Amino acid sequence: MSIVVRPALPSEYDAAGHLVAEAFIADGHIGREADYAKLLRDPADRAEKAELLVAVDEETGAVLGSVTFAAPGSPYADIAEGHEGEFRMLAVAPDPAARGRGIGELMVRAVIARAAELGLTRIVMSTQPGMTHAHRIYERLGFVRTPDRDWSPVPGIDLVTYALELRSAVG
Repeated sequence: MSIVVRPALPSEYDAAGHLVAEAFIADGHIGREADYAKLLRDPADRAEKAELLVAVDEETGAVLGSVTFAAPGSPYADIAEGHEGEFRMLAVAPDPAARGRGIGELMVRAVIARAAELGLTRIVMSTQPGMTHAHRIYERLGFVRTPDRDWSPVPGIDLVTYALELRSAVG
């Protein structure tokens, strides 16, 4: 199966939103009725105010993953400053056929390439402490923990942060 990561088409927005929300719910990171689940289900807003990328099976057209890339100035940038890009809401379909195939890493590499294309100096991101599989991907690609930027968007939700200096990025 050949997988490509590219900007989402409007016809793929619903699939991307459903996929991200269901992945976060299935993995136990949010509740089905959480406010954040509602935000995850609204990819059209992300596509308008940031860049909505999807991982697509080129043979079937199935959306297998999604990530939101926030360039400087995007309202979807939570912790990025100056010439930093940020990515958020990365998820692979909660389907055994999609998981474990490198789709998450492909999406992170696409974000790195996009940030480099824009001439950004660093990529930052926030993640939940329990997302250890994702942490291994980030660390393998050269991201390092930035505990001084850890934060809590709402009481009871603590996020840890990572950054990648683009001059040392894995290509």
